[in-house]
Amino acid sequence: MKIGLYGGTFDPIHHGHLILARTALEELGLDRVVFIPAAISPHKLGTTPTSAAIRWEMVQASILDEPAFYADELELHRSGPSYTVDTVETFRQRHPEAELFYFIGTDHLPALPSWHRIAELEKNVQFVVLDRDGTGLPHPFPKISRRVDVSASDIRNRVAKGLSIRYLVTTAVGDLIHRHHLYQIPPH
Repeated sequence: MKIGLYGGTFDPIHHGHLILARTALEELGLDRVVFIPAAISPHKLGTTPTSAAIRWEMVQASILDEPAFYADELELHRSGPSYTVDTVETFRQRHPEAELFYFIGTDHLPALPSWHRIAELEKNVQFVVLDRDGTGLPHPFPKISRRVDVSASDIRNRVAKGLSIRYLVTTAVGDLIHRHHLYQIPPH
């Protein structure tokens, strides 16, 4: 079995995430892609994300009709930062024979050598770079390239300004953002 692990804050999950996940599924011949929302991202310790419960609801709503997409709340129940190595070790225990792929955005490539227990992590997972902006940073990993000019920060800013986010997120996520009055205040 080939499993793609897609971690992140998903605040909010958007069509860019879904398009890249679908492209990776097809190009790498994966059996499934697992979305893993982080409770506390070690790369975003200075920010406070939307509550874990709402982000979990958004992820589930976004992948509802995609049979190859799954969601796992493993990291949402951890205290402290969500380290990728811990998540990968859990998946390795659950699926000892699986080939694991971990998706990483080009924005995280420069910091990858400093990730918690990176040597162990590299032994247990194949990194796959999701390149949605064509930056072309050099790296030794397989790459999924798809020009997708959608970002969570842009969505949060648009909501704060009262602009439409239609076509950027699924209808279900848009409804959740509206219902919970998310992102009404411009981010700092």
